[in-house]
Amino acid sequence: MNHTATAERLKYQLALPFLAANHLVRRTGIDYHDMELFKDVNPLDWEDWHWQVKNRICAKAELAKIINLTKEEEDGMKRASGKLALAITPHLATLMDPVDPNCPIRRQFVPLGAEFQVTPHEMSDPCAEDRDSPAPGLVHRYPDRVLLLATECCAAYCRHCTRRRMVGDKPHVCAPTKFDEALEYIKSNRKIRDVLISGGDPFMLENDELEEIIKGVRAISHVEFLRIGTRVPVSLPQRINEDLIKMLKKYSPIWLSIHFNHPKEINKRTKSACDMLSDNGFPLGSQTVLLKGINDKPYIMRRLMHELLEIRARPYYIYQCDPVKGTAHFRTPVAVGINIIEKLRGHTSGYAVPTYVIDGPGGGGKIPVGPNYVLSQAKGKYVLRNYRGKIYTYIE
Repeated sequence: MNHTATAERLKYQLALPFLAANHLVRRTGIDYHDMELFKDVNPLDWEDWHWQVKNRICAKAELAKIINLTKEEEDGMKRASGKLALAITPHLATLMDPVDPNCPIRRQFVPLGAEFQVTPHEMSDPCAEDRDSPAPGLVHRYPDRVLLLATECCAAYCRHCTRRRMVGDKPHVCAPTKFDEALEYIKSNRKIRDVLISGGDPFMLENDELEEIIKGVRAISHVEFLRIGTRVPVSLPQRINEDLIKMLKKYSPIWLSIHFNHPKEINKRTKSACDMLSDNGFPLGSQTVLLKGINDKPYIMRRLMHELLEIRARPYYIYQCDPVKGTAHFRTPVAVGINIIEKLRGHTSGYAVPTYVIDGPGGGGKIPVGPNYVLSQAKGKYVLRNYRGKIYTYIE
């Protein structure tokens, strides 16, 4: 057997656990071989994350071969260009219901005409990240932590994206000097102990590009806590491979914040990616955005939290959808989020209860919001209610 054939055989053996997941009908999707657009795709290509990115659905003609487009989706497709243009990975395409326009995957990734209706209180930068940027690619809002925006690119573009002003597939060069000013700022401020690398999605960078950034952060002695924010376990699980794991392990511990919004996003392939991360010592936390018509029912959110725990991802935050321009159709009343927490607290495991937060518009940071369990207080006495509404008095 020649060297090329041997290499291909080894590659196939390494991919077997993931190929098995793709040859089965997913619990929440369909086998890609049953889709006209992908029926002739080689399984090894399907498992190649570069192939997945290269073959993203980015045009109406391609999308029309996967789903029955509605008039509102067609309207959104006509107008979605430039920043936050359409991009859906083949993996995500297998999770979309072809006939149901209310499919939670379709709602999150297919543009609608409603995106182009802007309400009075919406902003392009609702979290004031540009204002709080002391160096290119760096946001410093909280005393002991910073946000490092490593790239503008994502595997797929969520229509509710807070950073829709900046994310997109514009050509980028992750040169070694690109973040020098940001790293120098972190070095000069010894109060900074926590760095979150986000974007875009940092895992869209090649391993050597990402390692250059991680290595630079790890070289700063007073940085204790390193996190990476990503959605590729949902949108591009093929990216979580042995080479990436090997590189990340050199800089452990690294915590991963993964964006999950609906139980349909948790399938065999995503579970395999999360298992690989957890098995190699990377703690997983989940961040969820509250979205109207997608996850705004307590039973859906409870199911999501339970399934996250099953794949070893700790529910961390539920975010009120930020007032970014063009997202009014996604936002719920705050009371909806409070009610969800009310239906979780005491009714399920504490590990399954995230914190519901509102990012204070204009750069106020995360403000926790929830049910009121303190009914009254006087000197040395608190009157409290529990999750069933029963009243208790606590004497200090």
